Amino acid sequence: PTTSVCAVKLAECIDAADLPPGTFNLVTGPGPVVGDEVAANPGTAAVGFIGSIATGRTVAARAAGKELLLEMGGNGPLVICEDADLDAAVAATLTACFLNAGQSCTAGERILVQEDVKDDYVARLSKAIEERILLGDPFDDATTMGPVNNAPTADKTERHVTDAQERGATLVAGGHRAPSLGSALFFEATVLDAVTDEMAIAREETFGPVVPVSAIRDEQQAIDLVKGSPYGLLSAIFTKDLGRGLRFAEAVRTGWVNVNEGTNYWESHLPFGGRAGSQSGVGRVGGRFSMERLTELKTIVVNLG
Repeated sequence: PTTSVCAVKLAECIDAADLPPGTFNLVTGPGPVVGDEVAANPGTAAVGFIGSIATGRTVAARAAGKELLLEMGGNGPLVICEDADLDAAVAATLTACFLNAGQSCTAGERILVQEDVKDDYVARLSKAIEERILLGDPFDDATTMGPVNNAPTADKTERHVTDAQERGATLVAGGHRAPSLGSALFFEATVLDAVTDEMAIAREETFGPVVPVSAIRDEQQAIDLVKGSPYGLLSAIFTKDLGRGLRFAEAVRTGWVNVNEGTNYWESHLPFGGRAGSQSGVGRVGGRFSMERLTELKTIVVNLG
């Protein structure tokens, strides 16, 4: 309900295509009112939802018995091996963590860097942020990152950053709101080093402009950390060894794996979604896969004898 204008613009484009009346309908309003009615109404045959885990579970319960497509978030692990192209990894991190101010289900939420190259990576990342990330008015062409969408998102980002520091993480860059830009929703591009598993930022989806860096010993530790997460949406790895990248891709339990690309890279015609049994949802979006998920099959048998 906080981004309804996007849906309105889409509806205007569809309306301009002169489709038959009623082919596409748009109803905006609060999720607990409009969304609940749509999900539970007997006239609804299928329900697709993108959003939080808590709301997704409610939708699944209300839409019981209907075709379901749920995409409910992730923890975006991005693994950087000791043989990685660090400049490429840094560039991918900027997109993974600061595109849409980190407000993406595929955002880089857990940056796992092999300990031998971690300090070099963090230094290059800090320099790149200074040179390429400009927080400001999203309608200004010079701006590369705008504010977060709402107060709860800003509050959660601030809470995660504070919790991490209190538990021993090092603040390398950012870490604060920037209300001088006109709103308390502006949050600086932030880098945290020495992030550990007990910190909320390592276990939950922050949905803000933060790079939480953790040191790892080797590839196997990275695999174990990714497999141990309750999320299963998307993961990524940077390595010059294609065999290593493919081993990682086969071992981890995420619905999508990028090798030498960041977590925010995906193609709209390919199947995208969380692994079965995870908190990231069920089904696949993308191209024909969305249509197939929300299409009910009917079998008709005719006896011609």
